[in-house]
This record gives sequence, structure tokens and C-alpha cells, in this order.
Amino acid sequence: MKLDINTNSRLTGSLLAVSAYVMWGFSPVYWKLLGHMPSVEVLAHRFIWSFVFMIVVLLVTRKMGSFWAECRALCAQPKQALLVFLAAVVVAGNWYLFIWAVSVNQVLAVSLGYYINPLISVMFGILLLRERLSNWQLVALALAVFGVLYMIISVGSVPWVALALAGTFALYGLCKKLVGLSPAASITLETMIITPAALWYLIPRHLASFYNGDPVTAGLLVGSGVVTALPLLLFAAGVKQIPLYLVGFLQYIGPTIVFLLGVLLYNEPFGNEHLIAYLFIWAALLIISFLNLQILKEERVKA
Repeated sequence: MKLDINTNSRLTGSLLAVSAYVMWGFSPVYWKLLGHMPSVEVLAHRFIWSFVFMIVVLLVTRKMGSFWAECRALCAQPKQALLVFLAAVVVAGNWYLFIWAVSVNQVLAVSLGYYINPLISVMFGILLLRERLSNWQLVALALAVFGVLYMIISVGSVPWVALALAGTFALYGLCKKLVGLSPAASITLETMIITPAALWYLIPRHLASFYNGDPVTAGLLVGSGVVTALPLLLFAAGVKQIPLYLVGFLQYIGPTIVFLLGVLLYNEPFGNEHLIAYLFIWAALLIISFLNLQILKEERVKA
């Protein structure tokens, strides 16, 4: 039986998107290997080598010309350029928190952050974009807020790492939504903006130790560019070929893998109070996913 073009396209897109989410899910294992280094130093290398990798990608795919064309168009729009700069700063904070959290055995906090992230995005839609929510969306938000509050009360501390990761990534997503750059140009520009600061930090302090130190560590630092940029490119390529409702379901692959790593591989504490809080958050995510599916079905019928 022959598959039609749309079926082949959707299958390819699904495989690309799943590959990206699986890479993101297992990324704590990679950053754990660099846990002996200061998080700021790892972050600096991550930006530098991601920028180098993206330049290679643009050259190999012969898209350097289109990249410069997008840069020139951006220079004519100061507000858009400011949003790109803000996105670069916000993602720098997000990456630092991720690297630091993994190094100090907060892998479960990372998973919680990326579970909460879609719900923070919904809140940004209400507060910043004046979007109106349905009753069920409000129920989902209430469940998530209750889950976080339950964790605060039962555990006795605010899950600030998870909330900061969710908030910074949601803000990053908002900036990306408001700027119409191609994925490759966006990633290249964001890493290019931070790379001078990363070099400024490394050159007088740590560059000599990078060249004279452990070759395995040096290789991991160089490889951080691929680990960072490749899943972003795979996701960007995949999401163009699959419906948004499928993206909505697939996005939970990453935090679920991170969650399993934290519990099963790294044996981080996970008691009944954590389970109850997660159940409320998972219930909220199920509602949001179901609502997104219904909205997209209605739009398809109207079309």
C-alpha cells in the first residue's frame, strides 16, 4: 500500500520532533558529565560552540545569504531587534539554570519546570496578550496552581528552580512568537549576541585551562554546541510537517524522560507530597492538551 505525500510528511515530521524531544529529555545526562565545572563556564562554552555549529550549518546548507538578509531586515525594525536581544538574554538565564540545577542534583525540579511551562505560557497569554480563557482552561490553571501550592506547603519550600525555568522559557517563547525570524536565523542571532560576553568571560580566566585540561572535558564542551542546536533544528524542521495538536502532546516527552531520570537514575527524593503535586499538574496538562485538540478540530471543520 502506498503512502500519500501528506502521510509521509507527517511521519517524517513526527520522527524529527520526537528525536528533538528525546534529545532534550536525555540532555541532563550530558550536562551531568560537566558537573565538575562552574556552571557559568559551561554556559559560556555552550553559547560559543552553539554559534560555531550554527555558522557551519548555514555554510553547509548555503543559507548564509538568507541569514544576512534577515539580519538587514531586522536592523530596520528596532522593536523586533530588541525582542531578539531580550530572547538571547532570557535563554541565557534559562540555560544557566538548567545546567546549574542538573549539577546540584535538581533534575526533578527541571522536569517540573518544563511540565509547568505550557501553563505559564497560558498565563502570559492572559496577562500580556489579553487572551480570554474558557472555563476549562481556568480549571486547568487552578489545578496547576493548587499543585504548586500543595508542594510549597507540604515540602516547606518554594520550587523556585522549576518556576524560574518555566517562567524564563515561557518568556523566551513569547519573544520568539513576536519575532518572525526563521529558526536557523533566530538560533544563530541569539547565540551570536551572547558569544562576545562568553568570550570576554573565558579568555582571561579559563581558556588556558580548556586547552591544557582533560581532553574528555574539552570534547564535551565543544560538543555542547551540537547538543544545544541540533534538537532545536530538528524540532523546527519537524513542527512544520505535523499538526499543532500533535506538537502539544509530544512536548511532554522531554520532561517525562527528565522526570524518570531524576527518580530512577539519580535517585532524587520523590515522596507522596511530590506525587500529589505532580498529579494535579499532570491533570492540568491533560485538560490543556484536550482543549487544544478540540480547538484544532473545530478550526479544521470550519476550513
